[in-house]
Amino acid sequence: MNIETAIDDFINYCIFEKGLSDKTKESYYYDLKVYNNYFVKKKINNVDDITTDDIENFLKYRNKLDDTTSTIAHNLTVIKNFHSYLFKTKLVSTDVAESISRPKLRKKIPKAISIDDINKLLDIKLDTQFDYRNKAMIELMYGAGLRVSELISLDVNSIDFTNCIIRITGKGSKERIVPIGEYSIYYLKEYLKIRNSMLKGVATDALFLNNHGMRMTRQGFFKNLKTILKKQGLDPEIHPHTLRHSFATHLLSNGADLRSIQELLGHSDIATTKIYTHVSDEKVENDYLKYHPREHKGE
Repeated sequence: MNIETAIDDFINYCIFEKGLSDKTKESYYYDLKVYNNYFVKKKINNVDDITTDDIENFLKYRNKLDDTTSTIAHNLTVIKNFHSYLFKTKLVSTDVAESISRPKLRKKIPKAISIDDINKLLDIKLDTQFDYRNKAMIELMYGAGLRVSELISLDVNSIDFTNCIIRITGKGSKERIVPIGEYSIYYLKEYLKIRNSMLKGVATDALFLNNHGMRMTRQGFFKNLKTILKKQGLDPEIHPHTLRHSFATHLLSNGADLRSIQELLGHSDIATTKIYTHVSDEKVENDYLKYHPREHKGE
């Protein structure tokens, strides 16, 4: 069977038999599209022709792209589920992914970009309705430390302009309330003035719309961000998550409490926050010397 056809069958199976959510379906489909594109370049078109070595070579290829181990582990989970489905439905005679081990996850901390580069990124010339949307999205993502999934899942009523807060549904469907600053509020209001002109006759509560008048997708945001980074003369390989990391790092370096940052990021464990908001040994030492009650003898 053709790989692309097999992927469509698998996604339909996951939706109708496994009750896959829209968000998970989108994630599965994206991972398998990348997987298929790799084999198209290798001139492998049928699922029968994929070998264990081919899958391992694909994972090495992803690793060379500097994907995080968590991303590669997720890729492999989807690939394993895909090939298990092919084997169970007798579309192939062997589960070629069964013996492949998942990579050990390493804690990789993305680099924060400087405040100067953040300002450069946000210096977007507002000519089109898409410029207003992109400006509002990036201002809000950096201003509130949002994940991409949280950003694109926002509805119009998620924003409380009176109290300057935003209601976010994070991982595990956990809700949190995050304050938003003047810049985010201003550009959200500017965007909302033109949002209805982006609708294509289909009503939607989605806050951020794509050029089809539908909810912005993760891939759509990635693409738009890369275009803006290139246009602004910044590293086009900067990842959206870098903005979230920069949000936390800049707060910490300016004196914010780690527990407050944990709440803002929606982390259940403060150890996770420490990974995202690493600080220099010098700052840790200075904070100790400044704040510990028994550091200064005789005072």
